[in-house]
Amino acid sequence: MRIIPTTSLDPHFNLAAEEYLLTQSKEEIFMLWRNDRSVIIGKNQNAYAELNLPFVEEQHVKVVRRMTGGGAVFHDPGNINFTFIVNSAEKTIDFAPYTAPIIDYLRSLGADASLSGRNDILIDGRKVSGNAQCILNGRTMHHGTLLFSADMSRLAGALHVDESKIKSKGIGSVRSRVCNIADCLSKPTDILAFMSDLETRIASLHDAVTRPLSDEETRAIETLAEEKYRTWEWNFGQSKAYASEKSARFPYGGVTVLLNAEKGVIQSVAIRGDFFSVEDIASLEQKLTGLRLSPDSLRPALANISSYIAGATEDDLLSLLL
Repeated sequence: MRIIPTTSLDPHFNLAAEEYLLTQSKEEIFMLWRNDRSVIIGKNQNAYAELNLPFVEEQHVKVVRRMTGGGAVFHDPGNINFTFIVNSAEKTIDFAPYTAPIIDYLRSLGADASLSGRNDILIDGRKVSGNAQCILNGRTMHHGTLLFSADMSRLAGALHVDESKIKSKGIGSVRSRVCNIADCLSKPTDILAFMSDLETRIASLHDAVTRPLSDEETRAIETLAEEKYRTWEWNFGQSKAYASEKSARFPYGGVTVLLNAEKGVIQSVAIRGDFFSVEDIASLEQKLTGLRLSPDSLRPALANISSYIAGATEDDLLSLLL
């Protein structure tokens, strides 16, 4: 495994680096990185529905779409991000192998850490980490947050909270649901020491070699950041208007179906939410376009639905489409 040290706080560059290393490298990789104040939205989310845009604009918070599913998260330099990229024949989303070394490290510091729900790491019942994953061409990328000393007031202000998500967890507010790792440790440590120790621990587990990005890699990543991750089209352009909208929350996440239909035939459709997927949801949207709004017409296109929305059934999507 290659460990890549980075000091960049630019979310556009850092997310471009993940995509470049996933798609253009064959090495197995681990990175720790941080961003300036930013909201990172999931690949399948509607930016306008997820963000408190007046707050984001007033506070000069960057908005960047990532290439994995899941929900929106707030980043600042008090939040640490970790990324594993590995070669794998797996075809299903599985968070446990990648969160286990992080949980073990937190426990070694005296924190009562555990994996909970779909994708959260908790300490004493409060969330310190959210995780997401994608699988592409035999390679898996897993990344997660580690709230170390994040500004909780900005975290709460930047995001629109899905009330059904909070109610489903039986919790009163976002602020009571998260905590900073620094507040949970018996022995004080600063964020750079924490990152250095975690990097050393991962290196020992994987017999890793530390090697920074080369000049060639940096140039290629910067080009990808400029052409994709800094563009309005990528970050906001997928959030256009539709004639009808229907949403529901399931155990595997929230799903919204946005639909334009004419004479009972789907003209265009978008499926959004904080769900996870192996296959690109755009492929399912293409399959549904042109079909009649009837169960008999739609079911064949939904036969492999769990590849597009992990955990979903045909009936779940039919309930939103019809």
